[in-house]
Amino acid sequence: MTGKGQPAAGPLALFLDMQAVERGAGPNTLDAYRRDLSDFSAYLGARPVAEADTAAIRGWLADLTARGYKATTVARRLSAVRQFYRFLYAEGHRADDPAAVLEGPKRGRPLPKVLSVEEVTTLIEAAHRRAAEVDPAGGQDPPEGVGAPGKAARAEALRRRRCACMVELLYASGLRISELVTLPAAAARTRGDAIMVTGKGRKERLVPLSDPARAAMAAYLDARRAAGLEASRWLFPSFGESGHVTRQQAARDLKDLARAAGLDPARLSPHVLRHAFASHLLAHGADLRVVQTLLGHADVSTTQIYTHILDERLKSMVRDLHPLGDE
Repeated sequence: MTGKGQPAAGPLALFLDMQAVERGAGPNTLDAYRRDLSDFSAYLGARPVAEADTAAIRGWLADLTARGYKATTVARRLSAVRQFYRFLYAEGHRADDPAAVLEGPKRGRPLPKVLSVEEVTTLIEAAHRRAAEVDPAGGQDPPEGVGAPGKAARAEALRRRRCACMVELLYASGLRISELVTLPAAAARTRGDAIMVTGKGRKERLVPLSDPARAAMAAYLDARRAAGLEASRWLFPSFGESGHVTRQQAARDLKDLARAAGLDPARLSPHVLRHAFASHLLAHGADLRVVQTLLGHADVSTTQIYTHILDERLKSMVRDLHPLGDE
């Protein structure tokens, strides 16, 4: 153990290496495992986390509940601990698995937040309207002299064009926000009607784009060139440490856009647009397996959270098409 409140460095490092190398876990997943195991270690105090028993894990779960954590959070943290001890047992670092007999908290699976088609349309129209309001000469360099936009105006024009492009891409493709902000500039040039996306586990998939999304990307690329950012390796570059726009910044821009569109910012996030993409496709007849592929889900059971949409569509079909439906 490296100190109070920190997991044992050796076993934890080996576990995280396994997750990264064998299972293709990304940085966000690894950070989540590290945080969850660190919290458990802090609860244990001086006792090494690799030596904890079943009673200690039960006590920690009760402590999480007492601290006010939701059942979903407790279940996720238990999952991280389960995988950690399963790894220790499989690799011979322990003779038993203390988490194997534990059950997670009972929890209902909430339906995802979804915007209506009309609300998404309002959002997208507001994004393009705001971009047009500050667009300097259609994205081209203006003549020198009076009226030429300054640096701040160019930066705002680029930000609004970027926001319009992001909204169109999120709704047209169902990308995760982490996939969107880390798109390389080359992704926009792979094919005119699709982009190449690297998802969880570093798995690549080709995602088709709608005509409005392609037009929004073209307008954004023009603004990007006008801002002198054409050489960046990222589609959505920034001057921060990562070199690209962060998930947090993208989420803040969406909240700002929601206010401008007259929508409740609390109802909007990048993931809500991903949910809207999937739900609207299913509501209009798309096959669940097709939506699974487009979302990049490894297992169709993950996609089945949207089956409430299918249920409503099936009820409607029986009501409208069954010969005795009107009786």
